[in-house]
Amino acid sequence: MPELPEVETLKCFLESKIIGLTINKLNKNRNTIRYKLSEQLGLHVESAKIIALRRRAKYLLIDLDNSYSIIVHLGMTGRFTIQPRDYKIQKHDHIVIFLGNGKLLVFNDSRRFGMIYSIKTNLIESNFLKNLGVEPLSDHMSVDYLETKLKNCTMPIKNLLMNNKIIVGIGNIYASESLFIAKIHPNRPSNSLTSNEIHDLLLAIKHVLAKAILAGGTTLKDFVSGDSKPGYFKQELQVYARENQKCLNCQSVIEKIKQAGRTTFYCPTCQI
Repeated sequence: MPELPEVETLKCFLESKIIGLTINKLNKNRNTIRYKLSEQLGLHVESAKIIALRRRAKYLLIDLDNSYSIIVHLGMTGRFTIQPRDYKIQKHDHIVIFLGNGKLLVFNDSRRFGMIYSIKTNLIESNFLKNLGVEPLSDHMSVDYLETKLKNCTMPIKNLLMNNKIIVGIGNIYASESLFIAKIHPNRPSNSLTSNEIHDLLLAIKHVLAKAILAGGTTLKDFVSGDSKPGYFKQELQVYARENQKCLNCQSVIEKIKQAGRTTFYCPTCQI
């Protein structure tokens, strides 16, 4: 599932390609993706100019000059790519946006867990984003903030890192990688971490996410950016999906466990 680095990569690519362009037309090739698409979607965006792109958590926000915004969530297998005018529509191309420069902006999603919404820009914060936690790469994500959230929480630290009401966008891959770098066992109760461990974990999270963004995100199977290119952070993974392989630090065998329905990878020697 695309997480913060993948959506940030997509945002940065599209920023350089579509800002200032007018949306001439929006075609819906099906009426339902994850949820029923709004009948007003085309009316809200057609003839409007794209003036800004933003990311909040795993949402891509496209602001228009008519006071509306498009909100894109990639779900598990969503792709939002720019295609040439002679592009032939594919089976899972559910939404096609025709841009003023003749290019197409195509939303493809084989498993249909993604979604596209339109909403008044001034309502985004109070609607879609109202329950979201802090951005992990922002100044709000500090040792003080983490200590406050962890001190009375007994849930495993891996689960807390993936709670979007506390921290957004880290996801399964990046939680596992961050805990490995910080040498913290994923099953540790959150309130058992010391101040030094919280400091190390904060640095690890910011390091992993920043490095993943530079690599264009992680493509395990489906994710591609707006230019249809995969992310290359997979080559940098130190623990995720390395079950039964040797730890890169101590040569112990990497193990995996299930936590809240998600697979966690860790080193039983390095992570305590």
